[in-house]
Amino acid sequence: MKRAGKKIFIVDDEPLMRSVMKDALTEIGYDVVCFANAHSCLTAVEKTGCNLVISDVKMPGMDGLELLKQMNRIAPWISVIMITAYGNIQMAVNAVKTGAADFIEKPFDTKTFLKKVHEVLSRSEYEGYSKGLKLTKTEKKVLKLILDGRNNKEIAAKTGCALRTVEFHHTNIYRKFGVDNSVALTKKAIAMFHGA
Repeated sequence: MKRAGKKIFIVDDEPLMRSVMKDALTEIGYDVVCFANAHSCLTAVEKTGCNLVISDVKMPGMDGLELLKQMNRIAPWISVIMITAYGNIQMAVNAVKTGAADFIEKPFDTKTFLKKVHEVLSRSEYEGYSKGLKLTKTEKKVLKLILDGRNNKEIAAKTGCALRTVEFHHTNIYRKFGVDNSVALTKKAIAMFHGA
């Protein structure tokens, strides 16, 4: 069964784990790109986007939880699955609270792994935004402030932009989300932030 157009990024500092996950996902038709560290993954997310990120928790440099926080900031509509060999309840709770779509413990069997990946992609109603929705840095800031309940004047003061500029960004955000009111925008944006 082919999954044309579904791009998955895998981040793990262990080459063998990257290879195992990539082989399993590629075999059933996903387009998979692997990264040995979180920084490389984030750069690729900003450049090309993807439908899903699968990340190890414990890695040298930026760990998986920090990657998850950065993903929430730069591309909140992309779901992230966390994987670890050192799992405990508290770590799983922290990962989910931080926005992880799921949490998988190593070692895992391939069937369970693929099932979880499929479930996360299936319930990501707005996964298409990872390709179609490209917000500028300013639009991301404006969106965050809209979601915080700020009006255009307050957003202008916070961002240092002219009121007209904020209105322009506001209009662009509505157009990109395909909505015409703040309630619809909030619903779609929150759904994307939580991978619903």
